[in-house]
Amino acid sequence: MTTTRAPGRVLQMRLVVEAADYDEAVRFYRDVLGAPEELVVHGDAGEKVTILDVGRATLEISNPEQVAMIDRVEVGRAVSPHLRVAFEVEDADTVTAELAAAGAGVIAPPTRTPWDSLNARAEGPAGLQLTVFQELGAAGFLHGSTRTG
Repeated sequence: MTTTRAPGRVLQMRLVVEAADYDEAVRFYRDVLGAPEELVVHGDAGEKVTILDVGRATLEISNPEQVAMIDRVEVGRAVSPHLRVAFEVEDADTVTAELAAAGAGVIAPPTRTPWDSLNARAEGPAGLQLTVFQELGAAGFLHGSTRTG
């Protein structure tokens, strides 16, 4: 699908996460998941922020039925919080193993989906539930919708 953007409209999406264990969250998402630092700023009163480059961002808006279906496919039961972060990776098996070795709780191992991707679910630092997904082919549509992470 080709879209055009009106001048002056959204140029970037940034997900802001408050992490009580800032250093652990930075280590996990930067060093284990592999998101390179874009900007690091530390303030005089202990303020810290690290902005990581996670590639192209999209905003996926799903109705409750879609969320329930994704949970059934990826995990086998309802587990999604209100927000979930999905990262496309080249090798879902390897990345899932690396996330687990770094302390992430694996909710579901890599599972092949009906839309031909390999999706795993984990609980990462700062209370983020994540899906890592690897596109396997060009399966196209499922019930009239495109692939989703």
